[in-house]
Order: sequence, then C-alpha cells, then structure tokens
Amino acid sequence: QVQLVESGGGLVQAGGSLRLSCAASGRTFSSDAMGWFRQAPGKEREFVALIRWSGGTPYYVDSVKGRFTISRDNAKNTVYLQMNSLKPEDTAVYYCARGHGVRPTTRFAYDSWGQGTQVTVSA
Repeated sequence: QVQLVESGGGLVQAGGSLRLSCAASGRTFSSDAMGWFRQAPGKEREFVALIRWSGGTPYYVDSVKGRFTISRDNAKNTVYLQMNSLKPEDTAVYYCARGHGVRPTTRFAYDSWGQGTQVTVSA
C-alpha cells in the first residue's frame, strides 16, 4: 500500500507558476510510474504527466508540453510538477497517483491516489 499526499496548489494569475509536490510513503518500487492527473468541474479526470522512480524519459500530455515539468527526488520519496505559463484552462484539482505498465496514461492503470490539490488560474 502506498500513501500519497499532494501539496502546493493555489490561486495564480494567467502566465504565473506553481510547483506541486507529492510525498509518497509505504511500499514503493523503482519500476512504479508516478503520474499527475487533473480533473476540472464537469470533466473527466485526465492524464497530465508521468515519471518513474528509476528514471527514464518523462511523458506529458500534449497540452502541457513545454510548460510543465515532472521530476522526482528519490531521497525524499517526492514527485514534483513544475507548472509554468499557466492558463485558465489549467484550472482543476490535481492528483498524484502510482501506476503500473509501460506508459500508463489512463486512470485505470493507477492503484493509489492522493487526495488532490486545487489549482485555480485566473484570467
């Protein structure tokens, strides 16, 4: 079992930046994929980015490429999502999750979730 706790959300103006953190505790494996998802009101939860504890190339949804950066600190068991050039359409609750598979981009590949952190981008 893995416990995940997100932090770092808030209110920011368009063009601004935020950094989200996801602290993991419990049983983790180097092969685990750590993903960020987001869910806006009335919409499905969508994949944003993923990285593995073991390294490798991160993967992003097209809409955030060049603006968001996912990273990890294995010593702290923490995954980060640096979000720059934020847009109002980035407004959502952001979730951290632990997943499995070659490139897990659907929520069904993830078995542990954090409680989420709200990100609001004003125009």
